[in-house]
Amino acid sequence: MSHFDLYVQQATTLPAMPEVARKLLQSFDRDDLSLGELSQLIGRDQSLAAKVLRLANSARYSPSHTVSTLNDAAASLGLRTLRDLTLSACMTGAFPKMDGFDRVGFWRSTLAVAAYAQALAPALDADPDTAYLGGLVVRTGQILMTMAEPAAMAEVTRHARAPDSRIGFEATLLGCSHPQVSAELARHWHFPQTLVAAFGAAADPMAARPFCRLGAVLRLASVVCDAAETQLDPLESLRTTQAALISHVNLDLNWVEAHLPDHRLATASADALMH
Repeated sequence: MSHFDLYVQQATTLPAMPEVARKLLQSFDRDDLSLGELSQLIGRDQSLAAKVLRLANSARYSPSHTVSTLNDAAASLGLRTLRDLTLSACMTGAFPKMDGFDRVGFWRSTLAVAAYAQALAPALDADPDTAYLGGLVVRTGQILMTMAEPAAMAEVTRHARAPDSRIGFEATLLGCSHPQVSAELARHWHFPQTLVAAFGAAADPMAARPFCRLGAVLRLASVVCDAAETQLDPLESLRTTQAALISHVNLDLNWVEAHLPDHRLATASADALMH
């Protein structure tokens, strides 16, 4: 069995996506989802509702007053932000804990990728809400790969020090990369095909046929996150690692610099998600 087949098998062992997350995924194709309906949906799961309220009160969302009910959260955050926040809570609760796996660190970086993807999406004519969800999921293949082969993934981590280097080391050492595994997990969870394709494309955006703008957004967001976490200049990291892609989409790096969110705020809600 190949490494990739092993990871796909691991994906099929995970439970089905929670009902709330499944219905939220379906809501991306709806124009009539109301704040009241979303609040009621979240309220059916008390554990999820408590996590959403913790998130709503975190520094990332800077509430002007304590958010004490889901209706307060809906009024303070609005539909799009509340949906994004709820999907974040659903994603972090969908995977088992593993000894030796830095769960808080992983989700902190994942929240940053989601925030950067949402910010970058307009520059590539991609939908910001879909990009946020994509950012939440594109790295989850790393969890499946670690569940199946923790020693091999530890070896990848030892090598992948530079921004945007992990995908290459995974491909070399394991024959596939985590966005490809994330695509299989998304398929198992019945994500929209546009997202499944975007995860696969993020592994090598310039090789994807047809070209996938959302996949490009996810790869660029991942580079920015890697740079921010290692205190390097995100724009220089983009130029160094993704010059061909930047040229292909005619990305204005001055625009990028002006629109990227603060990394500390992008990751500020990770602790709330872990409790």
